[in-house]
Amino acid sequence: MQRISDPLPGTGGTVLKARTFECMGTVIGLTLPVGNPAEGHAGLDELAAATAVVELLFRDLDETFSLYRPDSEASRLARGELKLSQASAGMRERYAEAHEWRLRTEGAFTPERPDGVLDLSGIIKGHAIREAGTSLLALGRRDWCLNAGGDVLVSGSPTPGRREAWKAGIVDPADRRTLITGYALSGNSPHRAIATSGSAERGEHIWRVGNSAEFVQVTVAATDIVTADVLATAIVAGGTRMLDRAADNWDVAVLAIRADGSMLATPAFQPA
Repeated sequence: MQRISDPLPGTGGTVLKARTFECMGTVIGLTLPVGNPAEGHAGLDELAAATAVVELLFRDLDETFSLYRPDSEASRLARGELKLSQASAGMRERYAEAHEWRLRTEGAFTPERPDGVLDLSGIIKGHAIREAGTSLLALGRRDWCLNAGGDVLVSGSPTPGRREAWKAGIVDPADRRTLITGYALSGNSPHRAIATSGSAERGEHIWRVGNSAEFVQVTVAATDIVTADVLATAIVAGGTRMLDRAADNWDVAVLAIRADGSMLATPAFQPA
């Protein structure tokens, strides 16, 4: 069920409004500038319609890929009732994408659990956000912020027609009510996406390379959400070595937090 938020302050007189729904074990929210259509703002009906499109996409993917649904295609694969070669085109495409990321990260990101069960949860939320963003642009929406459990993709500006950035907050893993810093997305930055991974958000769920537990939380900003999401997971799994590899091979900004509260950040990570 969608819920509409209270107005959020924009800039230049803009009012931001959001609708939320629950899916994939988290809360997904879509925020749009709402107001005068002549200024490029959406109306409340348009916000509701856009959110409905996003929600349908997320729910369709969840029905296919969730291992918490016994009737999903992913669960049938996990039980051995279905071979990957017999799976749907969508399942095989996401596996191929996840396998490519495994090669690019030298195994820090993997599409299988330690017991060998195929688990595409590390990529499917980012894929859902990516597809939702494509759908929003196809609907003619140019200014929006899509937040799925702290993984964020934006387009345009909170003030239509301007280059003002959206601001993403980085949560303190030791106190989820506190923000460590912020990061500007879009505007003058090439980065439109930011993702956070680690045990502090949803418990220990990442298969670490060499039992490394160097970072409890990693935030990655990138040009696209799948890159941000995958690399955040890979750096938690692979530690400093993977952080260095990510900084050398991708246009990203990284903030990594250790259990003692100390941090590592790439030069590109410029707090807003």
